Amino acid sequence: MPWEKRWFQFAVLLLLGLVWGSSFILMKIGLKSFTNIQVATLRMGFASMFLLPWALRYIRTLKRPDVLPLIIAGFVGNFIPAFLFTTAQTRIDSSLAGMLNSLTPVFTLLLSVLVFRIKSRLSQFIGIGMGLLGALGLIVSGEDVALSNLNAYAFFVVAATICYAVNINVVKAYLTHLSGIRITALSFFFFGPLAAVIFFSTDIQAATLNAHWQLHLGAMILLGLVGTASAMLLMNTLIKYSSPVFASSVTYVIPIFAIMWGLLDGEQVTAYHLLFMGVVLFGVYLINRGK
Repeated sequence: MPWEKRWFQFAVLLLLGLVWGSSFILMKIGLKSFTNIQVATLRMGFASMFLLPWALRYIRTLKRPDVLPLIIAGFVGNFIPAFLFTTAQTRIDSSLAGMLNSLTPVFTLLLSVLVFRIKSRLSQFIGIGMGLLGALGLIVSGEDVALSNLNAYAFFVVAATICYAVNINVVKAYLTHLSGIRITALSFFFFGPLAAVIFFSTDIQAATLNAHWQLHLGAMILLGLVGTASAMLLMNTLIKYSSPVFASSVTYVIPIFAIMWGLLDGEQVTAYHLLFMGVVLFGVYLINRGK
């Protein structure tokens, strides 16, 4: 596959935007029967099971210097954010969660500069400021813009974007000598058993009392296999062939698909949400322009 070609990288970016933009509504469907803890563990568990054959194949060739970066990629890049997002979506709309997720490139660049000492330009710092301002606007936006509208659960999404930023920088700095499938399979291998233990320690019977729980479980299977395992395979490969900031800019298009699904599900998206989403996206544009 022509991963070195810029047009192909953009095509992968659009595909990831569609997949991850749809993930928010799949999480919302799962929450109709399952608790936020169950949704997170089902998502991670099904993804880990799907990748298990590759993990068992590559575990024999695993080298000691790669273990810690892979554990960070697994837990910080996937496992912890799964719980943060499902917790957030018990109190905020999926479209808002999708828009806040566009803050990921902001934190990706911040970590690149502060931790990995990558040189930056003034336009990038202006973009960071605009991105943070736009994210704050999204959090406090409702029928009117006032601090009284602040929903603290939105900060769980912000915490998840920081986790994603850490993961992207770690993969780029320490794991690009591995293929995308190796990174994804091995990083998921480390937390797969923990996801199963947590899930089976919850009240599973309560979830099955819902008349449509099988449909909601199907949404979780789709989320695990396509929205997590397959998407992370593409993402880890994209990081290998592009810059961390470019890879994280997948969140440019995620809000578009998140809004689309949110509207179809009857959610309210206000003009203020759209305004501040534009501020976030323009800020991220300035960040990429100055790289």
